[in-house]
Amino acid sequence: MNSAARLQIHSVEREGFDRAVCVVRCIGGTARVGQEYAGPVTLDSILRYGKEVEVMDPPHSAKVWLSGAGVRTLERGAVVTALRSGE
Repeated sequence: MNSAARLQIHSVEREGFDRAVCVVRCIGGTARVGQEYAGPVTLDSILRYGKEVEVMDPPHSAKVWLSGAGVRTLERGAVVTALRSGE
């Protein structure tokens, strides 16, 4: 069983009240599109090297689109943890 995905925020660009585009580094588990994170935050899309991908794992970085009420509290250095493991 994989550990829960964890994303560390490098930068945040807000796209409205409940959406944000962030540059993140995966620091644990496997991050997947559609995954829900504490906050609450949902991972809507992952862009790596100009291509959309469905998953990312450590130690990779990517630009991600996040949504949910929790995006208002995101800041550089914050770590968000998936509510379930990314199997």
